Amino acid sequence: MVAMEKNVLEDELRKFQEEQEKELGLIQAGKHQWFDPVPRRFLTKDKASTTILFGGLTMAHDYLVEGALSGLGYRVRHMDCPDSDSLRYGKEFGNRGQCNPTYFTVGNLIKYLHHLRDVEGKSKEEIVSNYLFVTSGSCGPCRFGTYVTEYRKALRDAGFDGFRVLLFQQTDGLKQATGGESALKLDTSFFISFLKAVLLGDILNAIGYRIRPYEVEEGTTDAVLARCKQLMHDALSRRKSLIPTLIRCRKELQAVKVDRTRVKPKVSIIGEFWAMTTEGDGNYHLQKFLETEGAEVEVQSVTAWILFLIWSGLYDTRKRIGLRKADAGGKGLKGKNPVKTLRMLALADRGIRLIFHTYARMIGLRGYHLPDMEEIARVANDHYNNQLRGGEGHMEVGKLILNVVKRKVNMTISVKPFGCMPSSGVSDGVQSLITERYPDAIFLPIETTGDGAINVYSRVQMMLFKAKQAAQKEFDEALARKGFAAESLPSRSTVNNPLRASRHVVASTAANAVYEMPGGFFNRLSFRTKKKGMENA
Repeated sequence: MVAMEKNVLEDELRKFQEEQEKELGLIQAGKHQWFDPVPRRFLTKDKASTTILFGGLTMAHDYLVEGALSGLGYRVRHMDCPDSDSLRYGKEFGNRGQCNPTYFTVGNLIKYLHHLRDVEGKSKEEIVSNYLFVTSGSCGPCRFGTYVTEYRKALRDAGFDGFRVLLFQQTDGLKQATGGESALKLDTSFFISFLKAVLLGDILNAIGYRIRPYEVEEGTTDAVLARCKQLMHDALSRRKSLIPTLIRCRKELQAVKVDRTRVKPKVSIIGEFWAMTTEGDGNYHLQKFLETEGAEVEVQSVTAWILFLIWSGLYDTRKRIGLRKADAGGKGLKGKNPVKTLRMLALADRGIRLIFHTYARMIGLRGYHLPDMEEIARVANDHYNNQLRGGEGHMEVGKLILNVVKRKVNMTISVKPFGCMPSSGVSDGVQSLITERYPDAIFLPIETTGDGAINVYSRVQMMLFKAKQAAQKEFDEALARKGFAAESLPSRSTVNNPLRASRHVVASTAANAVYEMPGGFFNRLSFRTKKKGMENA
């Protein structure tokens, strides 16, 4: 009797399951597994008629990369920074449960194609034939590796089936665009032109964030930077020497009036690459918000990410050399010369740093240091294994530790998209231990969803209050050590040079400016000794 009742119940449950699956369209009988076909390639014969679309870095980077690729003979157009409308398009045509950068970047492309069709009057066939999009790809515990598939799915659902999305792997080249007749020639000229644009974008951003908080006349820095971007874009697109352009930009930047004795906390933005890099609604315009709240912002450079990729190659090669047998994996050493590989990677690291600092000196960016990847890896390894490569890997941990130990900034913000697996594990997990061990750290992890600006702004303001107190304390200590009064500081002409970088003593720019002023009785030797003791502790 019990067995019969059990069978009846199971039959009813099975019938209910079948009814629900049918209603939801989940019946798999007669269906084939979905397959993502590689779209038609970008061939040489199509080069003159095809426009390459791209975007996703800072606005300066995107604009300069457009100029660099135009100089190589490509028709290129960078898209605007993703906004809330991009998020809406991404959620409408994308899969559910994606992370914030996916929705914004996918939606930004759909939004632009809609503009071509609905505003410029181009047909779907013309758009599919004459445009393509290039994006980067990666792997690891992140949805980033599936972006290209998400793009194609959303494009199909938005009515642009067949639109080409070419995937640029960070380590393997342009997978969908390689071949004997590919119009994209990934030669030395291509990579050098691209690298120049990235380095110049980083330099412009760094100098802008350094000058803008202290400008006397609001808007002058951005006006000069806009002219500099235009000059650099023209030089790159015409393949002219950049040195005269950089010198001209330096003269214009030199004319910006600043007051570096304004006390402002220095805030470093780290975290997931896209969320900390974008300058729009994707991170609630965080950089601009911090500046309007009275902070000096320190942003991470794209060059640092390139150096991290080189460091990863060096680290992995050294580890694999120690294996008993050369491994034949995709990145293995079988059939290769590991010593030559190490030399080439080390040369690439030194070459990038040399070009960066050459350009930086020409435009007037002084005292700017690219990160020491070995140092970051060393200080982070006790808390986060260097062999874990999801997201920013160990860099986020190492950056926070060095920010505190070396007094680089007054506050560190880690930005991550809601649901970002690698970044959440670091900023919500490992970093809590770091802040316990380094109690002087003012650290704030925030998540972005596209619609939580008020909550994020409120949390940032609360922590920024502490950072302002820390910066004011550094300034007051500097005044006391130099024997100055705030209302009667000596001549400020030297420290108020917009392109001058005061010697680093503490995080606050205003405090460092005071330490550099002539006169007073500041004992540099005793302070350095005290500072070194703090770092060792």
